[in-house]
Amino acid sequence: MRLLLIWNFMNYIMKDKFYQYIQQLQDSITSKLEELDGTAKFQQDLWKREEGGGGRTRVIENGAVFEKGGVNISKVHGPLPKSMQNYFGVEDVDFFACGLSLVIHPKSPMVPTVHANWRYFEMYNKDGNIVDQWFGGGQDLTPYYLFEEDATHFHAVCKKACDAHNPEFYPTYKKKCDEYFWNSHRNEARGVGGLFFDYCKATEETSMEDWYNFVTEVGDSFLEAYAPIVEKRKDLPYSQEQRDWQEIRRGRYVEFNLVHDKGTLFGLKTNGRIESILMSLPPHVQWRYDHHPEKGSEEEKLIAVLQNPKTWV
Repeated sequence: MRLLLIWNFMNYIMKDKFYQYIQQLQDSITSKLEELDGTAKFQQDLWKREEGGGGRTRVIENGAVFEKGGVNISKVHGPLPKSMQNYFGVEDVDFFACGLSLVIHPKSPMVPTVHANWRYFEMYNKDGNIVDQWFGGGQDLTPYYLFEEDATHFHAVCKKACDAHNPEFYPTYKKKCDEYFWNSHRNEARGVGGLFFDYCKATEETSMEDWYNFVTEVGDSFLEAYAPIVEKRKDLPYSQEQRDWQEIRRGRYVEFNLVHDKGTLFGLKTNGRIESILMSLPPHVQWRYDHHPEKGSEEEKLIAVLQNPKTWV
């Protein structure tokens, strides 16, 4: 009994510790992105969920660099909805989930869109004891024009964060990212990948504290992975035709998020805040019938890589 109390106390500390971490991470990321943009500021929106919990949404729009972006944190809890009970294969349980989710859509087609998410989840029986818990997350890059050195840089930073904990993490989670962000109805990847990990649970070799240290290291690496790319590309010239291509590719991004993305579907099925869930969608998008890039063009070069994900580091 005493050991059970200690175990539950340690995990109570874990969820509080991780929520405190993502609050600080949200501050550091939004501050740096405002600095990169130079004109626009994030607007903050605090919200509450009727069934329990709430969040802090921060959105930037119509900036010099960022056309639209959101860096959101949430902490929700209560009875696990029936649809999610079926998904997880459990019966009547309560849950707690917290995380930071971000999507940044730059104005220039020369600057890639970026997505990241770091999250923690617990499930409880009716006595309030934890019956399952895990971390998940990742970060991935979606360029519109392929600068190979940018993809290499992004992956190198991801690999460095992983290698500090386990040399198997990067190849494993890079592969999972390529598999997860596969737009199967288009037979292509959403972008050039990065990391994706989920259901990171305690084992004999790896404690929840170890997973916390890994996930926060990846979170701390985000700005190092993305900010230098923005700095390098944000002032490059571009044409209306290149902007059109960006909007066509954004359409593929929307398709993935609404058809395949588990995070979007989880939010919709747990009565999450719709404005926060759909903040990942870009403001201007095009769908052109049976559109294909010109042979030998930079646009075709991107598609070739999306159809055959490659090793970057």
